Amino acid sequence: MEKTKLAAPGSVPRHVAIIMDGNNRWAKKRLLPGVAGHKAGVDAVRAVIEVCAEAKVEVLTLFAFSSENWQRPAEEVGALMELFFSALRREARRLNENNIALRIIGDRSRFHPELQAAMREAEAVTAGSNRFILQIAANYGGQWDIAQAAQRLAREVQAGHLRPDDITPQLLQTCLATGDLPLPDLCIRTGGERRISNFLLWQLAYAELYFSDLYWPDFKHEAMRNALADFASRQRRFGKTSEQVEAGARA
Repeated sequence: MEKTKLAAPGSVPRHVAIIMDGNNRWAKKRLLPGVAGHKAGVDAVRAVIEVCAEAKVEVLTLFAFSSENWQRPAEEVGALMELFFSALRREARRLNENNIALRIIGDRSRFHPELQAAMREAEAVTAGSNRFILQIAANYGGQWDIAQAAQRLAREVQAGHLRPDDITPQLLQTCLATGDLPLPDLCIRTGGERRISNFLLWQLAYAELYFSDLYWPDFKHEAMRNALADFASRQRRFGKTSEQVEAGARA
């Protein structure tokens, strides 16, 4: 087992984004149905929330269901929707008691109206919380996010409120689903895969990437603390040289 490391003060990411991968493989390894892995993954979500709250992370974004996941077997998709619905109802008040605000990003139109209502209710219950933000990406895709931002700007141009030359990367960024939040500093993917799978494509441009071989249900407190410690050990240059970054730190 890896030894737990603690992140250095001042080196905590403001925004952590996680691709929770490996639930099905975790279940298959134990000769269980796939939904058992998704249910087990809920405990990992709680553990990661606890560590992020402890470390004073400001935003935690979890990739719960991608726009491509509808292609999975209907039985699994149905079970996921039921799990999502019950988790919203069960966890919203717990999040509120811990002063954690819940936000859900993605195209909600494809979800059942009852699930859409549960999403709105869960967000409303936690709306006054300010310890940190838990953001769930559901029926979300990075390409969809960029396209919907472009559509918003196109409508502004069409209405005469904006000129094409006024559109800058900064302006487009404000139209993304996460436009009012800090960009992710750290993106974690579990399950041993090494790709970002259409998750926060624009937002991850300068994020540090951290890949874990652990399946998501096994990614608990120690694993999350190790990811934060790894982040703290990195030098973030944003296009500058190491010498420039070090000079700026000394200034």
